[in-house]
Amino acid sequence: MPATPPQPRRTVAIILLDRIVAAAAAVRRVVTGRADVSRATWIAVLAALGVVVATVVSIVGVVRTPEQLAPVTLDPPPSVDQLGTPEAGTPRGQAKPAASSPTTSAPPSVSAAPPPVPPPTSAPAATPSSASPTPAALGADFAVEEKALLSYGAAVTVTNPGQVPVAQWTLAVTLPRESLRISAVQGARVTQDGAVWTFVPDGSVGQVPGSASVRVTFRVNGAAVGATPTACTIDGVACGGLPD
Repeated sequence: MPATPPQPRRTVAIILLDRIVAAAAAVRRVVTGRADVSRATWIAVLAALGVVVATVVSIVGVVRTPEQLAPVTLDPPPSVDQLGTPEAGTPRGQAKPAASSPTTSAPPSVSAAPPPVPPPTSAPAATPSSASPTPAALGADFAVEEKALLSYGAAVTVTNPGQVPVAQWTLAVTLPRESLRISAVQGARVTQDGAVWTFVPDGSVGQVPGSASVRVTFRVNGAAVGATPTACTIDGVACGGLPD
């Protein structure tokens, strides 16, 4: 038995045409089956079928020959040579700045430690002004200058061996008896305490200049025998000239 030849493959366009023809035949049977169909109805049905057929033909043409459609091409952008250099003063399109993403603030840097402060330099010690020279210790010499029956005259020379004048000093003369009296004092003022007689500067000639001396003179009244002072001091230092 001879083999049945293969049926040609039906495309989408053929299937659509078959369906449209079948739909038209069905509409015709329905319309022809009614006796009261007007002429206007026929015209509307035919117009609808025409629209459907035109739509199907368009679809079939697109489906069957898609390669014949002219592709849409875009013209290449003009080159720099074609554009040329714009004339001076010609406004250009200003490029919009790209939206910058929010920058994350960097953490605050740790401030560097302040430089060490140098220790304060001590001011040079003030040199003390030259202190006043210390007065030297005074010296004194006792001497009997004039003798009488009931009295005698005496003198004490107060000497300053230093360069600084001495304004204050104390001369103490101790007599052997409290009954003896001192009078006619010159160069000092005198006070009595028993047998001790104390002489101090009188303020007029009492200051002893440096490398100089002053004299204090007085008279001792009473029996001259055994009336010589038993002690004599100047600021606590023993006087010279007293008999041993």
